[in-house]
Amino acid sequence: MNWYVGHSRFSDPGAQSSWLDGVPHDLAALRRAASGLVFHYWAQGDITRHGFPASRGEEINLRYASDMFARPRELDPAPPGAPRSPVHRIVGCCRDFTLLFVSMARHHGIPARARVGFASYLMPGWYLDHVVAEVWSPDGWRLVEPQLPDDFGEFDLLDVPRDRFLVGADAWAAARSGDIEPARLVVSPDLDAPFLRGLPYARHNLVLDLAALNKHEMVLWDLWGDLGDDAVLAPDAVARADELAEVMAEADLGHLRVLFEAEDVRVPPVIRSVTPPGRHPVEVVLR
Repeated sequence: MNWYVGHSRFSDPGAQSSWLDGVPHDLAALRRAASGLVFHYWAQGDITRHGFPASRGEEINLRYASDMFARPRELDPAPPGAPRSPVHRIVGCCRDFTLLFVSMARHHGIPARARVGFASYLMPGWYLDHVVAEVWSPDGWRLVEPQLPDDFGEFDLLDVPRDRFLVGADAWAAARSGDIEPARLVVSPDLDAPFLRGLPYARHNLVLDLAALNKHEMVLWDLWGDLGDDAVLAPDAVARADELAEVMAEADLGHLRVLFEAEDVRVPPVIRSVTPPGRHPVEVVLR
């Protein structure tokens, strides 16, 4: 698992590395530190009601940990894990909590990776689009929830049950088999966009999860290869997703890396990104 100790171009804290030295090595402290560095861009309503200028909403497009750590450090140089007011955090989403946790874990020599899928514990009756971390332990990979506060009482945030968070392959397989009604897999039940629910979005998260397993921790609204905003998947796209999910379920790193070399899923140097709420795609040149 040494490969997951090394940073990706996205998780590398760069010039902010020294700022992370003061965070304790244990997982609970790292999780708590990540939870306190990000303010979710919609979970608590309009950010301007919490003291943020509207312009700071653009922070949700930050994709590199070095830039993401730099912003809260500039606002308040206290090390991660210290008490921090909301406006001294970055505006972001679940992917950002997770990327910062993964970055800090790797900085401290802990094998860690991001996982993209759907959580059943954020809204009763629904599986919401979500990103959590996965860390290596003597018993194998454990899911860690970096976003929620310590007083969340449904389960251990350092060992999320796999029936409560479905990684990309598991969510796709459950929807295809009928174990879960595909319409319950959504970004949000209130979003009236057919692409953002059901099999089309399950496929989207499947590909993003494959990228994350290959240390490409992408922004959730990134598009590349065959990814798009189709409301209905063509039969060949469904068959291809079945194939991806089957290989990903084996979790063999060698197979995952070979699978990621295919042109339809490999992250190219230039991608498209569609910032919420549904702006026109813009081209992004990756570092």
